[in-house]
Amino acid sequence: MGKFILKRILLSFVVLFIVLTVVFILMRLVPGNPIYAMTADATELSPEQVEYYKEMYGLNGTIFEQYAKYIRNVVRLDFGKSLLNKKPVFENILAKMEPTIMITIFSTIIALIVGIPLGIFSATHRNSFLDYFLSSVSMIVVCIPGFCLGLGALYLFAFKLKWFPLFGYQSIQKYGFWRAVWSVTLPSLAIGLSGAAGYARHTRSQMLDVLGKDYIRTARSKGMTERVINYRHGLKNVLAVMITMVAGTIVGHLGGSTVMEKVFTIQGVGLLAYSSLTSFDYTQEQAILLFFAAIFVAVNIILDIIYKALDPRIDLA
Repeated sequence: MGKFILKRILLSFVVLFIVLTVVFILMRLVPGNPIYAMTADATELSPEQVEYYKEMYGLNGTIFEQYAKYIRNVVRLDFGKSLLNKKPVFENILAKMEPTIMITIFSTIIALIVGIPLGIFSATHRNSFLDYFLSSVSMIVVCIPGFCLGLGALYLFAFKLKWFPLFGYQSIQKYGFWRAVWSVTLPSLAIGLSGAAGYARHTRSQMLDVLGKDYIRTARSKGMTERVINYRHGLKNVLAVMITMVAGTIVGHLGGSTVMEKVFTIQGVGLLAYSSLTSFDYTQEQAILLFFAAIFVAVNIILDIIYKALDPRIDLA
């Protein structure tokens, strides 16, 4: 196990380096000039002034020279400052991180506690009316874009019924934990229900596969009840497989939070990523995507360890 963890950590640095490189190149390929986006009087800038600002913000030189300088700074853990507000990029991320983490955590919890039980129920009631009904509903929800669910929830529960706040996030420090949860309930539900539909379909498929195994038939021949077979033998093996999906779910919900933060006007990392991209804030956008990639890598390592604990037969070497 120790060798595996060390190997994955070393491999993680390689993955993050590749992500960093690809993001750096793609940001430079986006049409537009960050100097014009950063200055109010962009139309009146002379070529000399443009070059002056490029040198000030480290945007002069070839892309290879900029990349070499950026890598040198990253090795020293200097990820640069935002081109817009001149603050360190990770300071900006930390300032906006709370609502994004809240939405990601609660949407993932909703996806797991709704999707997995429904998938198990469908599998254990195969070909029944409820099985067909739940499969049809999950297919419909999977096909609906998350922002449509968000807009629908915003209109019905916030605008019409006034059960939830229309816009914004109520921070834990100022309003307390439960008010913060209340303010992110609608975007979390919108993202989480889409994830739950996917989990329900995958869980049903995996559960049906497990219930068809020889050892399950052997358990039935020994007189075990269906409840024991389904939950002691079937569920344990299904969870060991489903746990591998959680890392992708978390990163997917991080990405989904970008859209939901825009819909609900929540000042989180997702909205920061959107504004950085549209404003050509290279250093800020690079840091955000590297931050998301680091979360994905870390969660993957943790889930691999949990996967091994759930199924000791797995060889992680």
